[in-house]
Amino acid sequence: MPPQPAQAPPVVIPTGGGSAIVVSPLQRGNPVLEAIRNVPKEFGDIVCDYQVGRTTGVLFLSLKYHRLHPEYIHTRIEKLGLSYSLRILLVLSDVTEHRDPIRELTKMCLINHITVLVAFSVDEAGHYLATFKQFEHKPPDLIKERVDKDYDSILRSTLTSISKVNKTDVETLRTSFGSFANISRATSDQLQNLPGFGQVKVKNIKNAFEKPIRNNATNTLDMLMSQAKDKGKAREQSVTQPARPPSPPWDDIERDSTPAPQSTAVTMDAGRYSPPWDIELDLN
Repeated sequence: MPPQPAQAPPVVIPTGGGSAIVVSPLQRGNPVLEAIRNVPKEFGDIVCDYQVGRTTGVLFLSLKYHRLHPEYIHTRIEKLGLSYSLRILLVLSDVTEHRDPIRELTKMCLINHITVLVAFSVDEAGHYLATFKQFEHKPPDLIKERVDKDYDSILRSTLTSISKVNKTDVETLRTSFGSFANISRATSDQLQNLPGFGQVKVKNIKNAFEKPIRNNATNTLDMLMSQAKDKGKAREQSVTQPARPPSPPWDDIERDSTPAPQSTAVTMDAGRYSPPWDIELDLN
C-alpha cells in the first residue's frame, strides 16, 4: 500500500470564541507578548508559536538567538510540516549585522513556502501579530483604494493631474464650460478670463491637451532620424559631384612621387555601398 500522507495537526479553537491569539507554551516570557495589544491571548497546544487565525500560523525567531542556535529554526519548520495555509516567519532583527542572516532565512522560507516578515522592534512584532488577528475575517478589498466612478470625481481626478490645477479650478472649469470636451477646446483667452487662472496655469492646461506625449524614446528617435537625413543628403551630394577630368600624361611623373588623393569614385563607392551594419551602428 502507498504511504499515507501525514495528517495536519488539528486546529486549536480558542475558548473565547475565536477572537484570541493562541500562543504556544514555548513563548512564555517572550517580551513580544506584552506588545500584543487590543487582542486577547491564550495559551494552547499548537505546532507554531502564534496562531492568528484558523489557517494562519506564525513562527517567531530572534536573530540574536538564531546566531547562537542556527539549527533551531530548521527543526521548527520540519515540525510545522504542511500545517496552515498561510505560514509566516516573523523575524526580530535585534543584531547590527542582519542582512546576511535575513537573506539566508528568506531562501529557506522560499523553499518551504513560508512568508517572511521582519520587525525591527518588539512593539512592531506585536503590532504585526495583532493586525493579522484583527483582519482575520475582513474582506481582501478592505485595503484597496476607494475610487469614485461618478463623472465629477473622474473629471476632478483627471484635471488635478495637471500642474498648478487644484479642485477649485476644476469646479470653475466645469461650471464655465460644462464638459471635458468643451474644456479641451477652450482657447487661452477664454481660460485667462476665469478667476484664478494665470499664464502659467493656462499654459499647463493647453500643453496637456495639445502638446504631443513625448519621452526619452521619442526624443532619441527624432535625433536618429535627423542624423539619417543628414547622412542621406551628404551621400546625394557625393553622388552628384562631377567626375575628375583626366590628368595630362606628364602628371604620371608627379603622381609617382606625390601620394595621390582619394579618387571621387572611391568616395562614391564608400558612400553608396557602405556595409549594412554601418546603419545599425548609427542607430545604436
